[in-house]
Amino acid sequence: MTVKDLERLYDYGYWANQKLLAVVSHLTPEQFTQTVAGSYGSVRNTMVHILSAEWGWLDRCGGHERGPALKADDYPNVESLVETWGEVEGWVRAFLATLKDEELHRKVEFKNPRGETRSMALGELMQHAANHGVHHRGQVALLLRVLGRVPGNFDMLFYDADQHGVSAW
Repeated sequence: MTVKDLERLYDYGYWANQKLLAVVSHLTPEQFTQTVAGSYGSVRNTMVHILSAEWGWLDRCGGHERGPALKADDYPNVESLVETWGEVEGWVRAFLATLKDEELHRKVEFKNPRGETRSMALGELMQHAANHGVHHRGQVALLLRVLGRVPGNFDMLFYDADQHGVSAW
């Protein structure tokens, strides 16, 4: 894995976020916070979880400090979420821009949810954070469908086609 590989994963993730948030922005405030299903219950809660985790891993890896996990109630509307996500995206991009490929092997210590100390390579942790977003964006897509919204397709194949200015299908 290289820094360029990580940048591509994050570029894809931010592209997918924009696609998803464009649909989320059409939800009513009630739909945005409505408990529907899934691990986090609502579109808002799931999106805040994605954002909090991404920022948390950035912090653990030496980027912009997050502090405690983000709370969904602090994001009453889509605009507040989009604003913070824009900041975090900037911090992630700036952090990645400072890295060299050989630094991706540097061990990073962190505590798991049980408070146990663990250590993994910086590159693996940043890759995990990017992939974590993929998992939960899929959940949000399902929640949107339950709420009567069609999120469209934001698979990486469509991202690559978009980058090349061609149709994936």
